[in-house]
Amino acid sequence: MGMARRLQVPWAIHATYSYMFKDPSHRDFGYVTIFPFLLTRMLHNQLWISYSRYRTAKGSNRIIDKNIEFDQVDRERNWDDQIIFNGILFYIGNTYIKESHNLPWWRTDGVVWTILLHAGPVEFLYYWLHRALHHHFLYSRYHSHHHSSIVTEPITSVIHPFGEHVAYFALFSIPLLTTLWTSTASVVSFAGYITYIDFMNNMGHCNFEHIPKRLFSIFPPLKYLVYTPSYHSLHHTQFRTNYSLFMPFYDYVYGTMDKSSDTLYESSLVRKDDIPDLVHLTHLTTPESIYHLRLGFASFASEPHKSRWYLWLMWPVTIWSMMITWIYGRTFIVERNIFKNHKLQTWAVPKYTIQYCMHWQKEWINNLIEDAILEADEKGVKEEGLNRNGDFFLRKHPQLKVKLIDGSSLAVAIVLNSIPKGTTQVVLRGNPTKVAYSVALALCEGGMQVFTLNEDDYKRIKAKLNSEAGNNLFLSKNIPSKIWLVGDGLSETEQLKASKGTMFIPFSQFPPKKTRKDCLYNTTPAMMAPKHIENLDSCENWLPRRVMSAWRVAGIVHAAEEWNVHECGNVVFGIEKIWKASLEHGFRPLVVCAEPNLN
Repeated sequence: MGMARRLQVPWAIHATYSYMFKDPSHRDFGYVTIFPFLLTRMLHNQLWISYSRYRTAKGSNRIIDKNIEFDQVDRERNWDDQIIFNGILFYIGNTYIKESHNLPWWRTDGVVWTILLHAGPVEFLYYWLHRALHHHFLYSRYHSHHHSSIVTEPITSVIHPFGEHVAYFALFSIPLLTTLWTSTASVVSFAGYITYIDFMNNMGHCNFEHIPKRLFSIFPPLKYLVYTPSYHSLHHTQFRTNYSLFMPFYDYVYGTMDKSSDTLYESSLVRKDDIPDLVHLTHLTTPESIYHLRLGFASFASEPHKSRWYLWLMWPVTIWSMMITWIYGRTFIVERNIFKNHKLQTWAVPKYTIQYCMHWQKEWINNLIEDAILEADEKGVKEEGLNRNGDFFLRKHPQLKVKLIDGSSLAVAIVLNSIPKGTTQVVLRGNPTKVAYSVALALCEGGMQVFTLNEDDYKRIKAKLNSEAGNNLFLSKNIPSKIWLVGDGLSETEQLKASKGTMFIPFSQFPPKKTRKDCLYNTTPAMMAPKHIENLDSCENWLPRRVMSAWRVAGIVHAAEEWNVHECGNVVFGIEKIWKASLEHGFRPLVVCAEPNLN
């Protein structure tokens, strides 16, 4: 569809030019609004996607508990193709159908005809087309692609083979062409009808029920005129029932309504929010990271976070989203997972990394984190994983039942197990952290030589070592090792001092900037998730698919093992114990396959 996108550019430019520079009597408002209308449709669909993912993560009114995986996200990533296809047909229609020129804003008779033609011919023909598509000959060749998604999202509604898109456009064109050729069409009837189709498609493919029961109580015949998400969900699970488009009337007439439709509708309406066993508390990184959240662009979220130049073109939306997170002022749910019998949720603090470095933001951020901890404690959450030390909150709330896990011990274990076998010397560089000190202590006590370039770091680590282990810590300007353990604060200048072929192993939560092409860069401390972690359809920041950070994995392991202890502040949990437990639960260390370019 890349070519299709480019095809629309000349039309859009011509429409804008004609409207701006032609004689006012020859301006065609309908022609110039086609492209903005397409953008509006994309925004409309994206709002549904974000809202739907937020609601299903919470769990309230969720219909199906089955999971979405990366293959479904990949299959549905081109959901805007049908909008682009429609746009091309609109431009062609405007060029060759003279009745489409200079449409009035409003005509009541055209709106009435559009409603009648949809309720009659469109719904009737769609019903029988849909039944035909479920015949094994057409189903295996066409419609099975749409039904590959058992758990539906709003964008599932438009995921079809090209042939089906053509058939559906022909159906939906019936009201549009009829009103054109009877000279009753208007800008509102066209835009309103297409927006109605988008709205109903998105609404009906949500995996949560949100149509109030009182609407059907006030007007009982409405059940024949408007479907619900649970009604259409049954079509995706049962396949041979509930064929109607938006109006269940024809399912009632021809006896294809699923008998459990009412029961599923009512049970979904009363379903409450999920109560998680574990909450992973994270935060936004850069302003554009909002697009990489699972609630943002699904295709972006399914890939490791990387900078995209065209996101700079969206700076008005980015600033707007920053204002929303600033005003909203509380954590929000972005993801849910299942690990064995444990329910997991990820909550995001609406603050960016740079704000954590601002002293005047510290109190505000602490208040947000504190509120999240107290909310989790009130809900009965067993464990809460923090990306930063939580001893401050333990001192303030010693009665907390929820256990706070900062994951430092597993981060240390991963770094230690990332050092190649046979290594006798390492360089420690970067801002001093709990993980850095713990790694240095473990290595020195284990007999490995640790070189540090900073005198203050040297003194702090030396003070915690006994005399024997202290003999393995060195302060040196010379760099004898090709194994560097690095954290935040590693400069490009320092990287240039490393020998060719050096391996940089981060112990920090954020990766260093890759300056050297002739060196190897490991990922930040992380592990490959086991297959039995469900509903994993987004990447955690810059990490590859199905890879979780050490801080997130540690919380999961604590919950699965039911250790019922805090791990934060100066407390470091058993490094070997949590490493073995994580392996026993199916987590696996990452294998670094990339080789440095030594040419």
